[in-house]
Amino acid sequence: MPEPIQPPQATGEPNLNAIQRSLLEGEVIEAIRTVYDPEIPVNVYDLGLIYGIDVSPRAEVMILMTLTSPACPVAGTLPGEVEQAAAQVQGVTTAHVELVWDPPFSVDRIPEHIRLDLGLL
Repeated sequence: MPEPIQPPQATGEPNLNAIQRSLLEGEVIEAIRTVYDPEIPVNVYDLGLIYGIDVSPRAEVMILMTLTSPACPVAGTLPGEVEQAAAQVQGVTTAHVELVWDPPFSVDRIPEHIRLDLGLL
């Protein structure tokens, strides 16, 4: 008689399905929305500085982010603030921000209603 199939051993690490990863991504986005560019009164997510967020099945969060310019005065601190906000979301095991410059930031990335509020239209 064959051996009964044993359930996988619990490792203590999450194994999120696609729906759980999507929900966690939404919570990460809301956390990132608490981080503001100090020169523009808009959070970094709605400003279009976040190019992508990936949540792995193990609840590891990878964020691709840019800045308004390579000479941005908060280049040394703003990515860390985003990383910290994401890491504090319940369920996230690790968070990492990768700063990218391609494609370059453009005001076209800012949603139209925010550009209107900022007087950019």
